[in-house]
Amino acid sequence: MDASLAFPLLVGLIAVALLFDFLNGLHDAANSIATIVSTRVLRPHYAVFWAAFFNFIAFLFFGLHVAETLGKGIIDADTVTPAVVFSALVGAIVWNIVTWWAGIPSSSSHALIGGLVGAGVAKAGTGAIVWGGLTKTVAAIVLSPATGFVLALILILLVSWIFVRRTPFAVDNTFRVAQFFSASLYSLGHGGNDAQKTMGIIAVLLYSQGMLGDTFYVPLWVVLTCQSALALGTLFGGWRIVHTMGSKITRLNPMQGFCAETGGALTLFGATWLGIPVSTTHTITGAIVGVGAARRISAVRWGIAKSIVVAWIVTLPATAAIAAATYWITHLTS
Repeated sequence: MDASLAFPLLVGLIAVALLFDFLNGLHDAANSIATIVSTRVLRPHYAVFWAAFFNFIAFLFFGLHVAETLGKGIIDADTVTPAVVFSALVGAIVWNIVTWWAGIPSSSSHALIGGLVGAGVAKAGTGAIVWGGLTKTVAAIVLSPATGFVLALILILLVSWIFVRRTPFAVDNTFRVAQFFSASLYSLGHGGNDAQKTMGIIAVLLYSQGMLGDTFYVPLWVVLTCQSALALGTLFGGWRIVHTMGSKITRLNPMQGFCAETGGALTLFGATWLGIPVSTTHTITGAIVGVGAARRISAVRWGIAKSIVVAWIVTLPATAAIAAATYWITHLTS
């Protein structure tokens, strides 16, 4: 392929990656705003601006460990070609659109990882998989919601004990203010973990084309454009999913919203610093279930939670299959 064809193709693939990042923000906006909206602390339109701002500035607080994991820790970087990247993105985008339309809070992160694995295996077989990175990521499917659940449960028990002598009205007012802080932390965690996934895809694409030299790294312009695309997607919001996350799983008051957001944020901070690409959807769902279960087990609508878990399990194989099919079709028609 000569340079005159390679450059337009490269630009097109970067545009598709940024489209995924935008859809990621659109799809996952509810994760950042569901609790603060459902507790009526902020109206949805104000909440998305709040979340988008903290989504964008997240790169100032975190390293790029997650981007490095996505770039070279899921499939071998030497396996990556434009066709592999395109197929992975198609698998993730198709799944995101389907689940967004259905109002199912599935994982954009694992959709992208499933797409990478499916396209990589379609090109080079299972030898393309970096098993250490993939195993760590798959383990996080279980560990991230479980951690969010436990932290939120501990927080709500601790907060309930501290404020036991306060009137319900005083507690409500206190945590209406505190939720601005917890929602900010969660949006930082969301922006810090999710935008880096697209950064990793774009960086490994540039690396595969010899545009980064011999060393894999994430250029600053990639960081800024990915953070911007995610924040812009968040601005458009995910109104269909807000209802599921904020009220269908369990009803929340401001204190519970604060504990869910803080527990989720702590989980995301830890995962991002460790370079683990976790699902913000999984994390906040686990935290919301945790605060609901602290009140009473029956407060959680377990049927809704179960359907969400099923979507989590299906995401990796579904997106891998879509990506593999896309790669084969692309390969046959090229």
